[in-house]
Order: sequence, then structure tokens, then C-alpha cells
Amino acid sequence: MFDVIIKNARIPKGENDTILTNILVKDEKIAGFIDSVEGMDAKEIIDAENHLVIPGGFDSHTHFMDPGFTHRETFLTGTSSAAAGGLTTIMDMPCCSKPSVRSVKELNMKIDAIKDNAVIDYAMWGGVTGEDVREGNLHHVQEQADAGVCAFKVYMTPSVPTYPRVTDPEMLEAFKTVSKTGLPIGIHAENFAMADYYTKKYEKEGRMEGPAWAEARNTLIEKVAIELGISFAEETGARLHIVHMSTGIGAKLVGEAKKRGIDVTAEATPHYLTINYQDAMSEHGAFAKIAPPLRTKKDNEELWQGLANGSVDFVGTDHAPYEIATEKDAEGMNIWTAFPGIPGVETMMPILISEGYNKGRLTLRQLVNVSSTNAAVQYGLYPKKGAMEIGSDADFAIVDLDYEWTINQEETESMAKYNPLHGLNLKGKPIKTIVRGKLVYDLDKGIVGEKGYGQFVKRQRISKLAKNIRYSSRGEENFTNLQHNWINTK
Repeated sequence: MFDVIIKNARIPKGENDTILTNILVKDEKIAGFIDSVEGMDAKEIIDAENHLVIPGGFDSHTHFMDPGFTHRETFLTGTSSAAAGGLTTIMDMPCCSKPSVRSVKELNMKIDAIKDNAVIDYAMWGGVTGEDVREGNLHHVQEQADAGVCAFKVYMTPSVPTYPRVTDPEMLEAFKTVSKTGLPIGIHAENFAMADYYTKKYEKEGRMEGPAWAEARNTLIEKVAIELGISFAEETGARLHIVHMSTGIGAKLVGEAKKRGIDVTAEATPHYLTINYQDAMSEHGAFAKIAPPLRTKKDNEELWQGLANGSVDFVGTDHAPYEIATEKDAEGMNIWTAFPGIPGVETMMPILISEGYNKGRLTLRQLVNVSSTNAAVQYGLYPKKGAMEIGSDADFAIVDLDYEWTINQEETESMAKYNPLHGLNLKGKPIKTIVRGKLVYDLDKGIVGEKGYGQFVKRQRISKLAKNIRYSSRGEENFTNLQHNWINTK
């Protein structure tokens, strides 16, 4: 007797092929794959109806705002939105909650506040700030690592009052400390002095149109920040990760650093892959305001190329919703005073399926890697997460590759009913989401998972992605299999 049988499942095989099989689930784990289920019993049978079944998506960059800012989002609404987008695991940032997570005490306070609300599983970032450096609190870094966080986040530009940014020397000290844990250090890569100067300059000049925000925080501001981070990683041996990288030049810098043997990885986001600042910020204004800002169509394509050639390792959403009436479109608010952030968990997998795989920008193997596997390896959760192997968690997204639909910002599980991707026509969508063998989302029924079913997932080990950069003289990709380089086990 199995707990669940997922029958008629078309699973990935090789670079771009699939094979039809039936997936056996026992005790929330994958128990096997079998050609025929005739005569076999299970408590529940889920018919995939010959649709593609891939590992559930892993979004390693969310701001669910809970506890403390639940007028924006709660862990229930955030994880419900993620489930509706085919995600089975998220990794929440340490900054946008009260208190912010900068110690084990604060980590436990956050987990206690959210543990009864999650629909899908969740991992955690740890925190380190400039204030921690100044006040001699860097001992909290190793303590958080021992408690199971997967990485550490620093801000080069201001975030929230309880999470101060780092100056350059403070960031170097953070790199030195985090390097001792073996975990990645993720940086918000924008040069503070330049961003601060030009935003004030443009505002003083009376630039109030949406695109002014992006032009004030221009490409050079991200470029020099990434170059500084790479220099610090090279000096300290720290594992640098560029979160929400927005530029094509960033992908080139990361790729070249990898070639030199430096431990650096990067993520793109759905919005940096699909929309540009000229169009989106002219149409949506503050509802398309994020940091770093949207870039150009050329950057869109160069980031897709980065995902294909290995200079960009995976996709995260930077899901950061705000309340429309008070934080995006309040009376007297303008492009400079509106809060920067947009939702994203419900559209990450659909964008990668429709605009990536279905349009030939990604192979099937790459789709799985950049939506799930690579982030799971990076953050020490593979093969528990991000894998379709016997013994892995039974986390799946069942995908209808031919389903045609349009993103509607009103029809979302998130509390944030705005999205600059609104109106985008897509082909392909997760129609069922399964977490540890339990159906939590169904296209026809909506969210069917139970509040509190999602579990906190501690880091399982310390692991690194291989530095595979795939270029050829003709511009064609020479695909190689993902290599998993375990450097330690905890």
C-alpha cells in the first residue's frame, strides 16, 4: 500500500526528452517509478493525464512580510500564491519582518509566528548588517548557520530601519565572517553613493515620470557593485551570490569570474526576463517600481542567454508586495516616494515554462535546473528538494504545456493585486502542485492544501554548484550535465 500514486506522469529524461511513468509515494518521499500500476493500491491516486511532471519549483528569494507587515502579505497568502504558481518550497529573506532575522533568537521568533500558516515548505536566509559589524555581533553569523539557515543577506543600499545597509568595509568584514561558515553571502548589488546621488538629482530636477526611477539607478550602479562583490569574494574566498541581478553586463561579469575560478553565482527574476523599464514604467508607474529597476529589452535577452549558458544560475522572484492604498498609490505619492517592490511567486514557473522552455530559450533540463534543482544545490537542500530521485521529497508541479492564458493581477492568491506583468499572454502553466505527496493546488479547485501543512526545512548540507559556462564559437550552446560538488555534509 502506497500513500499516493501519480499515474500517467511524463517526466524529464536527458536534455529534452520525456518518458511516461507512474510515480510511487510513501511517507512523503518518492518511493519509486513503475511502468504499470495494475494491481497496486494507494490511499490516493492523482492522474497526471500524460502531462509533464517536474520537481516543484523552488523560489529562493521571497519577502513574505510576516510577522510585522501583514497588511502587505501573510505567510498564508504568500505560500498560497506560491503554490498556485507551481512552487513547493520558498526561502524567505531576513529583513522584511519584525523583528528582522539577525540572530537565532529572532529566527526562532519568526518561525514560531509563521509555522501554523504555511501551505508549502520554506527555508530561511540568515541576516548580517552593518550594525552587526559595528556593534561586534558577528558571532551571530555562525550561530544562525548552525541553526539551519541556508545563506546570508547584506544590503549595499538601505532596506528597512531594522536592517541597516553595509558600507564597503563593513561588507568586507561580513564577507570574511560568512566565508568561515561555507555558506553563500547574497548582496543587493547597487552602489549606494551613486544611487543616492542620482535619485536625489533627478527628483530635484522635477523628473516625475516612471522611467526616471530606472534612469537614476542606471546599469553602471549595478555593474560597479557586482565588480566590488567579485573583488571581495576573490580576496576572502567567500561564496558571493548576486540576488535579483537585472543586467546583461552583470551576467557577463559573473560568467568571467566563474572562468577565473571565483565562487560567484547569480539569479535573475521573472520581471527582469520579460519586461523593460521604458514600456512598463510608462504604463504602470510605481506599480513597476523595484530595486534594482527594470532594464532594457537587450538586458532581457542577455539574461535568458545567461540562464542557458550558465552565467546565471537560477531564477528567484524577489516577491516583495506592498499595500496599494498606503505604499504604492497614496495621495501625494510619486515615483520617488512610492515603495519599491512587486509580487512574483505566482508567475515564476509560468514565465520559465512559457517564455523559456516553450519558446526554445531553455531546454527541458535547463527548465528544471533554473526553476528548482540549482537553487536546491546552492542552498544545501538537494536532493531532499529539487530532485526526482528515490528518497527525495515528493514535490511536483504538473504542467500543461499547451494551456493558454493571460496574467490577471486581480486573480491571484497574493494580497497584492498589482503586477506589471498584467496582461501578458502565456502558453504553459502548472495545473497541480504537490508538496510531499499532498495536493495543495489544483487549477480547477484552487488552493486545496491545509494551512500549516508547510514545514520549515533546515539546510541539509553545504554544497556548491559547478562552474559550468557553456559557450561555442558559433553562438550555439554546448550543453553539459549539472555536476553536484559536495564540499561538506552537516
